[in-house]
Amino acid sequence: MGVGVIETSYRCEICGEESQNPVRWVVIHCSDSQLTVFKWDKEAADQRGARHYCGEAHAQIYISRWFQSFCGSARGGLSYSAGA
Repeated sequence: MGVGVIETSYRCEICGEESQNPVRWVVIHCSDSQLTVFKWDKEAADQRGARHYCGEAHAQIYISRWFQSFCGSARGGLSYSAGA
């Protein structure tokens, strides 16, 4: 009996789609003052706090929200509805 390999499944932060082979996905690392976007890279994806997106459009949604939150923080921040 061989030892099975456990495959990592990644989930899109926007739509919830899951994939074990996220070919065209995007990884984002961020903090309050810095945001870094990676073409899919397993090492970047597996780092603590990494955010995963199933494509450019969903990554752009997060980036826009991050800028609004960051830029809006001097005005008391912004809140988001679940459908935004």
